[in-house]
Amino acid sequence: MGRRGNNEGSIRKRSDGRWEARITIAGKQRSVYGKTREIVARKMRDAMSEAERGLPVADQRTQLQTYLREWLENTVKLTVRPKTYESYEGHIRLYIEPAIGKVPLVKLTLSHVQQLMNGMLERGLSPRTVIHTRATLRRALGQAHKWGLVSRNVAALVDPPKAPRSEVMPLTPEQARLFLDAIEGDRFEALYHVALALGMRQGEILGLTWSNVDLSAGTLRVKQALQKINGEWQLVEPKTKRSRRTLPLPATVASKLREHRARQNRARLNAGDRWQDWGLVFTTGIGTPLDGVNVNKHFQRTLAALGLPKQRFHDLRHACATFLLTQGLSPRVVMETLGHSQISVTMDTYSHVMPELQREAADRMDELLNASDPN
Repeated sequence: MGRRGNNEGSIRKRSDGRWEARITIAGKQRSVYGKTREIVARKMRDAMSEAERGLPVADQRTQLQTYLREWLENTVKLTVRPKTYESYEGHIRLYIEPAIGKVPLVKLTLSHVQQLMNGMLERGLSPRTVIHTRATLRRALGQAHKWGLVSRNVAALVDPPKAPRSEVMPLTPEQARLFLDAIEGDRFEALYHVALALGMRQGEILGLTWSNVDLSAGTLRVKQALQKINGEWQLVEPKTKRSRRTLPLPATVASKLREHRARQNRARLNAGDRWQDWGLVFTTGIGTPLDGVNVNKHFQRTLAALGLPKQRFHDLRHACATFLLTQGLSPRVVMETLGHSQISVTMDTYSHVMPELQREAADRMDELLNASDPN
């Protein structure tokens, strides 16, 4: 029998009952597996098609780290935001490659993944870092399984460590009013009003442009976020599809934005030729993007001066959600306001508010069922 040509394959049933298709692509032999002949035949056809499109091809000797690098460059970089790519690349470079990168992709087992996670925990890394690293590996191996490079996604079969859940403790309405009174006239005043009243993410606030604010109509559109990528500021797509949203402006926030625009126009005149027009709502004194680190420092100094509990800037978003829920707004409305991808995220994140809402619901039901007959 002659030597099998490039992009040709054969199918056989293994002794363990599974079916295997062997295929030679670019001079390398690889196998795909499945429960039936039809499944492996389809996987073999898909592998041939993907090889023609330049997608990763693995053989018995291909190391995990080789596949992961190809996955990053040929798939991840083309489909996710730059910040997400940086996150995946960091997990792979810092944790996965040093621990199990040299293991052949097709020989990767559950014990290898467990070894990776145990080693990270033993080095003192947080459970959350371990969880995110496993998620990156799980996504990469999920793609490998879809392409027929591995018979199963072993990362999906290993349980991640439990991460301690931090309780959300946002500002109370009284504390929020104290904070807003204290920063009246401050250059960040309108920024904090937007954060507390609309619950926008910090990157969404810092990436907000005047073209997406309609003070006459009283609306604000969230269409992008500010991120620093490779040392340079960039305006990127929002976190999720639902993050693109149009929000009605409370009258107080609209008023603060008008005052802020007047203040910014004065700064523009003072800066003269030094002004760099990014079109952003919140900027430095010369029009360039604000660094979130500096905003956080200002936030912490203000809290400390007022004797208020230490907060993350992100906790202003939590405060907004809590205020909305305790005023009786539907979780669906809160979800749309915050730009959550699913309502389950809203309900899970703000479960601490639910007992209060349930008590209010019980009291209202009691009033309804025990109301005296008006006749």
